[in-house]
Amino acid sequence: MALGLALAIQAWVVKPYQIPSESMEPTLDVGQRVLVNRFIYHFQDPAIGDIVVFHPPAGADRGAECGVRPRPGEPCPRPTRDESSQNFIKRIVAGPGDRLAIRGGHPVVNGKPVTDEPFITPCGRAGPPCDMPRPITIPPDHYFMMGDNRGASDDSRFWGPVPRDWIIGKAFATYWPPDRIGLF
Repeated sequence: MALGLALAIQAWVVKPYQIPSESMEPTLDVGQRVLVNRFIYHFQDPAIGDIVVFHPPAGADRGAECGVRPRPGEPCPRPTRDESSQNFIKRIVAGPGDRLAIRGGHPVVNGKPVTDEPFITPCGRAGPPCDMPRPITIPPDHYFMMGDNRGASDDSRFWGPVPRDWIIGKAFATYWPPDRIGLF
C-alpha cells in the first residue's frame, strides 16, 4: 500500500529530479536535487521565469537540431515534431505569441530587454552564440526555454520552443545537498 501511494505521488503530484549538467548554474548545481510540481499546470499556465522540467524535441539530447533551418542571427523558430524521452530542466523566457530576440545572452521579449536576470552566467567566447538579434514569434501553446548558464546551455536557441504538452512540471524546491535546501 505504501509503495503504491509513493508511486502515485511521484506519477501525479511531486517528483524528484537530479540536475545532470551545468546548464542551470549558478541557480542549480550539477548533482543538486529538486522537487517538481507535476499538477500545477493543470490549473494555471506556465509563466516566464518558471524553472521547469520537460521533454525537449527529438534530437536535442544529441545537440542542436532545429525543426527548420533558422535564418542567420535567428534562434530556432520551430522544434522537430517528435518529443524526446529525455528530461531537461531550464527557465521559461518567452511564451505563446511573444516576439523574441537574444542580445548578449539576454532575451528581448516583445521589444523589451529582460535585464532583471541576476541569476544568469553570461555567454563566453568559447560557448554558443549570445546574440540572435533577428526576432522570432513563439508559436501558440509553445514556450522558449533557456538555461541560466547561457554559455554552457543547449536550449531552445538551438532546438526551438517546447509545446506545453511536453512540460512535466515546475521546480519549486531543492532538497539536496543540505546547504542548498530551499524554495524557488
